[in-house]
Amino acid sequence: MRSSSVLGLILWSSAAFAGVLPKIDLPKDSPVAVIASDYGESSETARGGAMLLDLHAALTLRNSSQRRIRGITLLVTAQEVTPGGKGSVTVTSLDVGPFETFPLHIDLRLLRPLQASSAAPVQIGLDGVLFDDLSFYGSDKLGSRRTLTLSEFEARRDRKYFKSLVAEGGPERLRREILESMDHSAHFPTLDVQMVRGGRATNFEPEKQVQFAFLRLPDSPVDPMGGMARIAGNEARAPRLEVKNRSDRPIRYLEIGWILEDHGGRQFLAGSVPAELNLAPGQKSQILENATLKFPTRGGTPLAIEAMTGFVSSVEFADGSMWIPSRADLGVPQLQRVMAPSGEEQRLIQIYRKKGLAALIAELNKF
Repeated sequence: MRSSSVLGLILWSSAAFAGVLPKIDLPKDSPVAVIASDYGESSETARGGAMLLDLHAALTLRNSSQRRIRGITLLVTAQEVTPGGKGSVTVTSLDVGPFETFPLHIDLRLLRPLQASSAAPVQIGLDGVLFDDLSFYGSDKLGSRRTLTLSEFEARRDRKYFKSLVAEGGPERLRREILESMDHSAHFPTLDVQMVRGGRATNFEPEKQVQFAFLRLPDSPVDPMGGMARIAGNEARAPRLEVKNRSDRPIRYLEIGWILEDHGGRQFLAGSVPAELNLAPGQKSQILENATLKFPTRGGTPLAIEAMTGFVSSVEFADGSMWIPSRADLGVPQLQRVMAPSGEEQRLIQIYRKKGLAALIAELNKF
């Protein structure tokens, strides 16, 4: 069946969505086509001056290209300018061959103005597709090329590591590592950090100046040199962080991961903070100066930050190539205590849970 921007195979509950029809808008040369879609669990509710849309979509997509697909990002828009009017779905660790189909689920809550409810349909568009040769297709409005590529680098790193375990110690060596990973993934604490440009504070607690500690990874192309911030409650205000490019290539982007320690000595991974820059080989630069790093609460109580440790979690060079920490880097005790398994490692764990060791080895041997 021929794919078009408006699909005849959409199954939509008009009672639930009050006549608002979704629109899947794909470019004419899109490398993916929608074969079927089901929105049966979606609903729409008036809330104050807005419409609250609970979108639950089950899509079946087909790879229409001649290359294998490794990742995809869809942009979902209920309203362009309303806060909460946009969302996205990213799926990584795919291995979809030419003309093969694959499922994609969308579960988002979106807002749009009440008066625009009949005129502004939900639109589902394609932000980007990453292929196995690391080429990319899409508008990349959300920066999905970088996100998908970093995820693919992690997936290749982790598959290579698990395959090496089989080569060195046989299937039982792989089983032991997977079991350890399963146990670890059930216990690590993770928080999400929010970066607010402009550095405006949102609480009025007394400030204290804290010097950052740094976890230096041996093969990292960027060396964090030093830094400090004013800490108040769960905010790190006006952080000053100096980094040095110790590689022989210009760098245009990096992410700094943060490990937080509270008053009780508990440590939490607080995600990564991005920095766009133009850093020549051997050059130093200050980053994150005009920002506030805001960390979420735990159990409704703001996290009282006592200390912060930064580390370089990813780097993008000017030529588009990337660096991520190696498996040896991730084995450093301070990282091992707080770092979650990658998306690919979690996918491999699920294969082991559902199908067993033989199926996991067969999956690794596909690559």
